[in-house]
Order: sequence, then structure tokens, then C-alpha cells
Amino acid sequence: MQDISNPSIVGVSRRDALLGSLTAGIAAGLPAVAAAKTPKQPLPATINHGKQAMSTITTKDGTEIYYKDWGTGPVVTFSHGWPLSSDAWDSQMLFLAQHGFRVVAHDRRGHGRSSQPTSGNDMNGYADDLAAVIEALDLRDATLVGHSTGGGEVARYIGRHGTKRVAKAVLIAAVPPVMVKSAANPEGLPIEAFDAIRAGLVKDRSQFYRDLAPQFYGANRSGSNVSQGTLDQFWLWSMQAGLVNAYECVKAFSETDFTEDLKKFDVPTLVLHGEDDQIVPVKDSAVKSARLIKGAKDIYYPGAPHGITATHQDQVNADLLAFLKA
Repeated sequence: MQDISNPSIVGVSRRDALLGSLTAGIAAGLPAVAAAKTPKQPLPATINHGKQAMSTITTKDGTEIYYKDWGTGPVVTFSHGWPLSSDAWDSQMLFLAQHGFRVVAHDRRGHGRSSQPTSGNDMNGYADDLAAVIEALDLRDATLVGHSTGGGEVARYIGRHGTKRVAKAVLIAAVPPVMVKSAANPEGLPIEAFDAIRAGLVKDRSQFYRDLAPQFYGANRSGSNVSQGTLDQFWLWSMQAGLVNAYECVKAFSETDFTEDLKKFDVPTLVLHGEDDQIVPVKDSAVKSARLIKGAKDIYYPGAPHGITATHQDQVNADLLAFLKA
């Protein structure tokens, strides 16, 4: 991938972007942080996996979705990237819980501590699972935040379920409008890039995730100070995802066209993206999304990678807090 040196938007080589382990890292990666204040438990905890107590909701098709629910105040939900879990949001959740917000994050079906069904591994299924969590907890006037694939989940949620329970939206290094190259999207990444990701998962997913982490956080760039711990936790979270679920999610985040979903946004929206994102090139994602969402506010971080929730944690937290309080 070429460096994006011009903050205004630089043309990035699609094929290079993907083979540089574009490997579709649609994921959010934050250093694991200690738990926030005593988590608020709006629903009785469900007991799963032996003696381990877990907070879950069960969807209409019987899938158990794990969630965490911290703090009190205005609600903020978080949708994580591929192939991680809600733990990738811990830094943002702790920060906002300490600043008077109730924060809720779930593990996407097939990821983290949620069950691993062989169906529903597409954007409609993911959006409906988010809706199930929101409705089960009766969340209202919520700000929906999504990173990478999670940004697509937020967009499809609004496209399918509207904004009656939504106050604001935030897309961070998100995949919309659409990633794959086609006649309608000639600037996109070739399908071969995503085929390579699937092949890598099948051959040796553990090594594949280790190889992807440096591109995800920009650790392969000169002058990077990304810690080994950050790279290790990316691998750990990724390995919790079921192989069939991670495999099928590649099609979901790469081939889903969110154009019409974005046009349905009728709430204040913030778009954040790193200008040196090697996973989801900024010019083909955030720049286009900001144009499709009426009144969207977009902020670009010069030289920043895909995993900005970790590498630029303080800046992301400050921008989120300012937007939430605006």
C-alpha cells in the first residue's frame, strides 16, 4: 500500500491495498482495558458454558448473542470489526462510562463469546442481531458506533430498522459504501483480494491473523510504536471467531452495497477514518460515505491506520465525547 501523505485524500492502489493483507481486516482493535465501573446488568445474566456467568440475548433463530453493558446515562452501542469481538471496544467503553454514558457492546454472531451458527452470517443477519440487542435491552435515543465491518452493521441496521431508537451514528474506518470492485464501483478492490483472504483462513487462519495485525495497526510503517501486546491481542480475539463465520463474513463486508442504507441516515453522523488505512482505503469508503450521508461530519487522521481506536485511542475518545455532547 502506498502511504497517504496528502490529508485531502490520496488515490490508493486497490490491488496493493488488498494484497497488503487488505485481508479485509474489518475490525476494531483496542488494547484490552480493565473493566469500567460496576457494569449495569439490565437483564438477568444467562448462565452458559458450565459455571461461567454470561449476559446474553437469544435471537429468533436461536443464536445466543453475548453483550456487555456498563455505566448509566445516555446510551452508546458499539459494533466491532472483523474478526474481533466487543473486547476491541473496551478502551472507548471505559472512557465513556467514566464520563456519564451507558455503553453496550455485543459479540457479532460467530465471533467472541456468541454462538457460531451456520446461518445468518450476512449483513442483514448482523443488523437484525443488533436490533435484537437494542430491543431486548429497550435502548432508546442511542448513538450507534461501528468500526470497519461494524460500520456496515450500523448502516444496514438503519437501512432495515430505521432510526426510531437512534439519536446519532458514528462510522469509524467503516467499510461502506462498498468495498469490492464492480462495473458500478470501478475504484473498489478486486474480488481476488477477498478470495485470497478466504484462502488464507482455510490454509492457516492462525498465521493469517498474525500476518494481518501489522497492516491493521500500521506496525509495518516506519516509525511505528505499536506494541507487541496490541498485535497479540488482535490474534487472540480473531482466533475466538468460528472459521465458518469468519469465512462467510468476508463476503458480507466486502460485497454488500450500503449505498441505499447511507441515504436513509437522518440523524447526526460522524465519520472518522485514518488516511493511511491499509485495510479499508479512505478514498473508497469514508470520503464516499460522507457525501452520501446528509449533513455528515467527517474527520480524517493524517498517517493513521485502520485500527485507530487503539493507535489513536485518546484522539478517538475525545472526538467521540465531543460529538456525543454536541
